[in-house]
Amino acid sequence: MQSNGAGQGQESSELPCLNSAQNGESSSAGGTHSNGLLSNADNGNGVGTSNGSSVGPCSGTSATSTASSSEVGSLKKKKRLSQAEEDVIRLIGQHLHGLGLNQTVDLLMQESGCRLEHPSASKFRNHVMEGEWDKAENDLNELRALMHSPNAIVRMKFLLLQQKYLEYLEDGKVLEALQVLRGELTPLKYNTDRIHVLSGYLMCSHAEDLRAKAEWEGKGTASRSRLLDKLQTYLPPSVMLPPRRLHTLLRQAVELQRDRCLYHNTKLDNNLDSVSLLLDHVCSRKQFPCYTQQILTEHCNEVWFCKFSNDGTKLATGSKDTTVIIWQVDPESHQLKLLRTLEGHAYGVSYLAWSPDDTYLIACGPDDCSELWLWNVQTGELRTKMSQSHEDSLTSVAWNPDGKRFVTGGQRGQFYQCDLDGNLLDSWEGVRVQCLWCLSDGKTVLASDTHQRIRGYNFEDLTDRNIVQEDHPIMSFTVSKNGRLALLNVATQGVHLWDLQDRVLVRKYQGVTQGFYTIHSCFGGHNEDFIASGSEDHKVYIWHRRGELPIAELTGHTRTVNCVSWNPAIPGLMASASDDGTVRIWGPAPFLDSQEADGVNENSSNMDS
Repeated sequence: MQSNGAGQGQESSELPCLNSAQNGESSSAGGTHSNGLLSNADNGNGVGTSNGSSVGPCSGTSATSTASSSEVGSLKKKKRLSQAEEDVIRLIGQHLHGLGLNQTVDLLMQESGCRLEHPSASKFRNHVMEGEWDKAENDLNELRALMHSPNAIVRMKFLLLQQKYLEYLEDGKVLEALQVLRGELTPLKYNTDRIHVLSGYLMCSHAEDLRAKAEWEGKGTASRSRLLDKLQTYLPPSVMLPPRRLHTLLRQAVELQRDRCLYHNTKLDNNLDSVSLLLDHVCSRKQFPCYTQQILTEHCNEVWFCKFSNDGTKLATGSKDTTVIIWQVDPESHQLKLLRTLEGHAYGVSYLAWSPDDTYLIACGPDDCSELWLWNVQTGELRTKMSQSHEDSLTSVAWNPDGKRFVTGGQRGQFYQCDLDGNLLDSWEGVRVQCLWCLSDGKTVLASDTHQRIRGYNFEDLTDRNIVQEDHPIMSFTVSKNGRLALLNVATQGVHLWDLQDRVLVRKYQGVTQGFYTIHSCFGGHNEDFIASGSEDHKVYIWHRRGELPIAELTGHTRTVNCVSWNPAIPGLMASASDDGTVRIWGPAPFLDSQEADGVNENSSNMDS
């Protein structure tokens, strides 16, 4: 690195950070680097002032009384750095120091007139890394005046003494360790519970046992660096920069770009080595499931429902033609092939639910159907055909997370909990059920009813409560994996997103045509960042969860799209079922020119901020 003349002459008094290293050459006297970081020095008095009088990170005017007139003149010609520029220089210096490029850091600080950190902090860092605990404690007295919260000194002292205690124990110096525990840690009267835990380590028979029980790396650079990271959180950044601050900012920038990327649909990787910092992050629409990869035409009537299995290896489709077809998903090509057909559903199949382990599949019919079928998917055998009464209408079902029970109901006022053999375990009278969902607690069932609401029913203590209230009929709903969000298809209103915990309407998604047909939407993509829904205008709509306008409108179906299912294991694979008798499989663009990919209208609107 060129010095650009920065090392010519002696600028020792004008810039306090240029005390012992010139032109990038480290001092051989064991004092300080010009960047304010100590190099195995005991006194640490060679950089600026150690009494806290020089606080700011840049110190180009703190010693003008002793500078020569020529030095002052040359410095006046230098551009005065803004606060942001000083911060950037310090961040770069810290990063370079972490790479071991100390001479480069020295030169950077010389030329800029900045200081990487306060001299008292430099001493403190050095003493901690050298394990000179008494000197590190004395440094805390100098740092006290620079801290926002003087009470933090007690916490910092506790962390120092804890490290000191553990290192004594590892070295077999039990008496010294006991003295630290009784004479230094206990009088602090801080975190007594932790002190009791520390005292138990006296019984450790050897160093390996101590490190295992204390979950501690042992005496050395690693544990002391981790200690410094904790200690730095109590100091203002003007005194000592937070650890790896530049790396943190870059990682946040990458995460923000991904969050704002409309089509980002791959697993998040926080490792900066996996991305280029030289370009903005952009995902191409061609990587998104916007393109028809396959059209399944085996059904011979309207297809009312489709659902991928929980492991993503199969797709179940239910039709007005009285059959359920199970499709196998090829793990490599993502093509689907017919695995088996389940027949005999006299009224047609309007709803399907996979058991948590994908062993069983339950099929329900439309409003006039009083029967429910429970199939063993692996063998193709019908395990249970359930009908409580010919007056019933079992149109919806949801599995309990234990996989041993399910709830079912319909709009004629029946609401049952049953076992795998169809035996009635519990029932709730007079609830007209439109759609059902079991929460992960294993006891709460969400049910939308004819009063335009979703209520929570607890089958253990037989309590119920209102959770969601809409102004129009709720035709269907689904819940996110974490149980926090519910996605509703509301008659004449479209798709609404609700927060079940706060019980508030989060967002209304625009574009979809929704009358009084039952249309099923879904969450999808990595981290369930996307929402997809069918529509009565024959399209499939996709939104980013945070944006009200669709990011894609998929065309190809010729009649109402009743249901959309996003593969939970393959985020680039989606299925849609339509009254046109087909199931379309959507995936990324094939290896075609963009103009050759037909059947897609792109809505390029950005998300709402």
